[in-house]
Amino acid sequence: MRAIGTLDKMSTAFINPVQYFLNLGNDKLLMNEFIGKKIQLRWTGNIYCTVCSKKTYKSFGEGMCYNCFANAPENAECILRPELCQAHLGQGRDPEWEQRAHNRPHFVYLALTNTIKVGVTREDQIPTRWIDQGAHKGIILAETPYRQLAGFIEVVLKDHLSDKTNWQKMLKNEPYSGLDLVEEKKRIIELIPEIYRQYASANNEVIEIIYPVLEYPAKVTSLSFEKISNIEMELKGIRGQYFIFENGHVINIRSKSGYEVELNA
Repeated sequence: MRAIGTLDKMSTAFINPVQYFLNLGNDKLLMNEFIGKKIQLRWTGNIYCTVCSKKTYKSFGEGMCYNCFANAPENAECILRPELCQAHLGQGRDPEWEQRAHNRPHFVYLALTNTIKVGVTREDQIPTRWIDQGAHKGIILAETPYRQLAGFIEVVLKDHLSDKTNWQKMLKNEPYSGLDLVEEKKRIIELIPEIYRQYASANNEVIEIIYPVLEYPAKVTSLSFEKISNIEMELKGIRGQYFIFENGHVINIRSKSGYEVELNA
């Protein structure tokens, strides 16, 4: 099997274990089928912007050329800092884009990887967001009508919870055990100021996620196409947006968005 195209974030299907799909050119590859087999990923040396499709000498953010990185709404400051979002006011880098993407219901959530973390995502991104982060459990904490409100709640909780995922511990499968997410949610809701507590979610469903991994590494070594343009190794599993290869080698597919590669398996 041979496919060539530009990398992008893998799409997923929430089936336990999670199914991962890699779109390369005209091919949509179910990567679960290659776990336990040797695959080859060869970078052609080309990078194309994921926003405007222009060829770029360097990738900024997650696959953007410098112009899009600096100006495109997909990289606006409120992407990483939802509390700065002005979509509900009809403002932003691209107000029309902001209306579609951010002036809509958002969730504040709790997710478990190696520790408990707080995050914000659109209503249609559950459980996709948790899968992309490699979380093994998740629960909805609050539901807000637009992005900025969810950001305000997240900011308050950052004093008590992490908003980052330790990707190395996640890939070594070092889960945070012995924690009841429903009880933790009740405790955390009490930390939210009264003005925002009205948005607390009554949905206490805990979603558990299983990943297609044959063997977790004791130590991880991140791979880069700039250092190794031709990766040819046995694929041991996939978690988050990472390929886990033999001997603990890993590569973040999402971070290589826009890179043109040839896959052989």
